[in-house]
Amino acid sequence: MRGVRGRTIRAMKFVVVAHRRSETNHALAGAAAALGLPASVLSPRDALRTLEPGDIALGRLDVRDEVDGVESGTAELERLAAGGAALLNPPSALVAAHDKLLTARILRRAGVPHPRTWLIAEGTPSPAPELPVVLKPRFGSWGRDVVRCSTAEELDGALARLAARPWFAEHGVLAQELIPPVGWDLRLIVAGGRVIGAARRTAAVGEWRTNVALGGSSAPAPAPPLAQRLALEAAAAVNGDLIGVDLLPRGGGFVVAEVNGAVDFMPHYAVGPGNVYRNAVHELMRVALIRRAAA
Repeated sequence: MRGVRGRTIRAMKFVVVAHRRSETNHALAGAAAALGLPASVLSPRDALRTLEPGDIALGRLDVRDEVDGVESGTAELERLAAGGAALLNPPSALVAAHDKLLTARILRRAGVPHPRTWLIAEGTPSPAPELPVVLKPRFGSWGRDVVRCSTAEELDGALARLAARPWFAEHGVLAQELIPPVGWDLRLIVAGGRVIGAARRTAAVGEWRTNVALGGSSAPAPAPPLAQRLALEAAAAVNGDLIGVDLLPRGGGFVVAEVNGAVDFMPHYAVGPGNVYRNAVHELMRVALIRRAAA
């Protein structure tokens, strides 16, 4: 990016469009500011009032706390793009990443290995899932309401409990093939079609889920070539510009478990030299400039 840090780039604004003031969102804005760009984290409405044609907007809308859909702001992102802003992580990519049923269908069509997935909803015919399975909200995150079922009795009991959740009435629940847990997984970060981050997440003692929100830990880890290839394929399938891809080990390879359009990651994720947030912004800027030149 050194060859393109001239007056044109410095005139651009770089805005992380998000409702959450997370450490990752602020670190991305800080990395852009370190490159000489006016940068900030703004809500979708504030971004719509602030950004001008040629500025860069990075969509980081997450799932709602109620795990019943994507946060508001997709309409504002569409208007930013229509107004001439360079939009990264457009609404279509965010929905494809956050809607786990849509994710499963997209990855299957792209030939990316992913657990078999069934939708269980009132009034919707569905084949009986093969046990063991994992039940999860269609727009889930943080490991919330994720249940492992090994027997028909466990499945019936879990479905009865989850049916009382508000999100269940709207979206039903997903049943996914259980990839035998081994206590860890890999999370890779893809920015602009390149892997710029990787970490190994380890489940807490007595817990099979690896989510840090559930007490799991995260540590630096190499990204094997196969894992990188699958992460790149998954990010490309959902058309995401900054995407987290969670990979479960199976046999001698990996299965893509989740795709996250508002992934949080920490400094120790860096792959190779440099700061992981600055590397992410470098790749995102490269993509934005290519798209702007082609417009």
